Amino acid sequence: MFETLPESLPSVMYIISSLDVGGAEKQLLLLASERKKKGADVIVVSLKKDGALRSQFQSNGIDVYDLGINRSIPNPLTLIRLVRLINKYKPKIIHSWMYHADLLATIALSMSRRKNLTSLVWSVRCSNMDFSRYSIMLRCVVWCCIKMSGIPNCITFNSFAGAEIHQSLGYKNRYLKVIGNGVNTELFKPNSLMRKKNRELLNIPSNAFVIINIARVDPMKDHKNLLLALDKLPEVYTIFIGLGTEQFNLGSQMYGLGRRSDINTLLATSDLIVSCSAFGEGSSNALMEGMACGLPAVATDIGDSAYIMGKAGKIVEARNPEKLSSAIQEFLLMPESEIKSYKIAARERMIKMFSLNQLVENYEQLYLSII
Repeated sequence: MFETLPESLPSVMYIISSLDVGGAEKQLLLLASERKKKGADVIVVSLKKDGALRSQFQSNGIDVYDLGINRSIPNPLTLIRLVRLINKYKPKIIHSWMYHADLLATIALSMSRRKNLTSLVWSVRCSNMDFSRYSIMLRCVVWCCIKMSGIPNCITFNSFAGAEIHQSLGYKNRYLKVIGNGVNTELFKPNSLMRKKNRELLNIPSNAFVIINIARVDPMKDHKNLLLALDKLPEVYTIFIGLGTEQFNLGSQMYGLGRRSDINTLLATSDLIVSCSAFGEGSSNALMEGMACGLPAVATDIGDSAYIMGKAGKIVEARNPEKLSSAIQEFLLMPESEIKSYKIAARERMIKMFSLNQLVENYEQLYLSII
């Protein structure tokens, strides 16, 4: 069971769909780890087993449990395990992340002895999802979440676009709050030494123009759009990072590196961060991490990308390779003095508006408001 703590540090059980590498999972790692450092009691429950980030949670002193969900075979024992964990740890707050976890957390809390004692927060991490591209099961889960959306004490969204779209879908709650993502600006920062070293390792000329795209291969990330745009930019070098991107190892100027743990140094190797999602993006971690490293940005107008960038990049229409190509070319041809002003603006915006400290403080204020 959790220890008794000051009201300023309420105990929180975080429930998330998985601990694989993804935007939501990385944000939870940042939040949970920072709260743990401050002395808060934190426990993380993953619906699925293992996950690439599990060891990082544990190395930061966070207890992690998994429920062993198999997506193809629903198991009622999963729900019973979660109810038992809630009864055992007696958290002040349960904070669930993403649709499946929101649904399961709501049902489990209602079945537990903490039904009227523990507050519940949902976190929605996307915007205009194209559900037709995903399973019927996901659509059923979202439908259930819509019907249950009045139950949580608060629903948070990581983007203004996500809040607006989910309200139009039928999400209704007395307390809806937008808390954007945060970025560790001490980890993600310009690094001239790694820029030189990585370019040598990848055989990229020191004067080459390098763009970087960080996204798992998924319909919403729309790598096809970027590949079509690159057809018009033969002089550009491109680094792809993310699960499944090995398939983009397509020539001497394209590097499909797959999943990597050294993203900060690879960002420092680059000149421009590109986010080309077709739908569903809420608040892009990759965009923010790139900007924190001092990279100008080009992004499609999905989710809160335009708000995140401000004047430190260029926003383009989604699913339009011609406009994406033109925006990249603008930076390719831009005088160095002008590019420098974009670089400075990008990093300053992340430090001022999207710091890790701000992320944690926003959630702490939320937690105190609902207990």
